[in-house]
Amino acid sequence: MGVNPLDIIREYLPFLASGTLFTIGFSLGGIIFGTILGLFICFGKRIRNKLLRAPFVCYITFFRGTPLYVQILIIHFGLVPLIFHQSNGILAGVIALSLNEAAYIAEVFRAGIQSIDEGQTEAARSLGMDRFQAMRYVILPQAVRRVLPPMGNEFISLIKDSSLIAAIAAPELTYWAQAMGAQYAIVWTPYLTISFIYLILTLTMSYLVNRLERRMATK
Repeated sequence: MGVNPLDIIREYLPFLASGTLFTIGFSLGGIIFGTILGLFICFGKRIRNKLLRAPFVCYITFFRGTPLYVQILIIHFGLVPLIFHQSNGILAGVIALSLNEAAYIAEVFRAGIQSIDEGQTEAARSLGMDRFQAMRYVILPQAVRRVLPPMGNEFISLIKDSSLIAAIAAPELTYWAQAMGAQYAIVWTPYLTISFIYLILTLTMSYLVNRLERRMATK
């Protein structure tokens, strides 16, 4: 007689809870560090000098044009050991998600900045502001409000993409589902369980993003 699926889930409940927290943590780390780096890359791509702009364009092209899974493997087995002399799944996961997300967020910010009417910059310059001040005090605050909903969608995508770092033994949800499946030689129970958890996470974030969009539309 086989083991009751509910008993298996009950046994792994602490690990699934821990994996859920790690999944949220990886996603938050990716979106926070990705936003900081992405904003820097966005400004770098706006540099008029083609030679100075080229590295930022190449960065975006590489991380948007190659699979995230491959990037995770390169960072885990190549970059992290090169810098820290040993592999670390958690560190590699955060770095990989952040670097990948930065490329997409850079394009989100670029689109947001370009959506602001050029007359706003001209008006700011006529008031005596230089380009940096105009960007900081006039353009960027408006652009941030416009990119918040797309950033929410990026976070939702990142929650699902974080499942890929199970391949480097980062202890998130999918990692523990694989451990459950390997221990009991089962498929349906572990993967349906984490699918339900992922669904709760993404639906919750979708609800929050939709509320944010409605509030911003009202304003």
